[in-house]
Amino acid sequence: MSELLGLYIDHQMTAPLAVAQHSAKIKPLATHLARSGVFSVTTCARVEVYGEEAALRNIDRTIFSGFSCERIEGVAAIARRLAEIASGAHSQILGESNISDQLAKAIEFVNPNLPVFKIASLAIDMGRAARQRQRFIASFNYDQIVRDIIAHRFSSGELPDRLYIVGAGMLGRGLIRSGVGERFRSTIVVTRNPKNLRKRLRSWNDIEVALMRPAEIGYGCEPRSVVVIATADVNDEYEATLQNALLRLQPRAIIDLSSIPVLSDDTIGELNYVSMYHEEFLRFIEQNNRQLAPKLPLVFSDIEATLRTAQAELSAAAT
Repeated sequence: MSELLGLYIDHQMTAPLAVAQHSAKIKPLATHLARSGVFSVTTCARVEVYGEEAALRNIDRTIFSGFSCERIEGVAAIARRLAEIASGAHSQILGESNISDQLAKAIEFVNPNLPVFKIASLAIDMGRAARQRQRFIASFNYDQIVRDIIAHRFSSGELPDRLYIVGAGMLGRGLIRSGVGERFRSTIVVTRNPKNLRKRLRSWNDIEVALMRPAEIGYGCEPRSVVVIATADVNDEYEATLQNALLRLQPRAIIDLSSIPVLSDDTIGELNYVSMYHEEFLRFIEQNNRQLAPKLPLVFSDIEATLRTAQAELSAAAT
């Protein structure tokens, strides 16, 4: 077996939006890379690949074309890196929990008999355990950010009208379940496949939502409504349809939770638009990170101690 290597770029090395856009391009290659024995991690904040040296040969010229990537070598260094990522220590939002689930999902593409699968699986468990032991847990989630922004937009006591949630994926359904729409007269989920979503929501007897297709919204101005974009699965046609609908709707606010903003300031005119890269959103992240940054050395030390006690297990996984 040749030596294990890792190559990566992340939001600490490159502009976060540039990383997110590049990650979206590389993500569809996960299955192909896995067939070659490469474990790829493509999230909004990183593009990383791990595997044997032979499998990664020349990959930096394709996966990382146009970027200067970092390189790490050896079982211990790779396990440390992946454990730290799984703990949330290298996330834009320190202590967030989604990253460990994303790693666990990404590793499913890889042959479980390969050393990189075994090492990554051990590292994910190490990172999750360190996060819990050190209480390295983000102080907020997307639900709370949406609630706070909505509260700010209706601070004078007005009653909100409708809440539109664009997207029916994990993030969109999570927002529905969180009760973020309780202040509103009604909640509408905007989806390209209402029939499929209706089936998935059948068991949600305690939650009432209406379903609409993108082209069906915006046939009347609704200045007391709010739109939350909770999907990144938007092609050019969908984007144009959504832009036109929102310009007709004229909502009180548009909150875009996509890592790659669906809209741009140039296309939405005077509409009140907040993406993850706007100052209002970033303030929530900065506040959380200030609170958790002092715990980073404890998380790193915890992982390092676990690595020392797991040397035999890691050595066995590498063979």
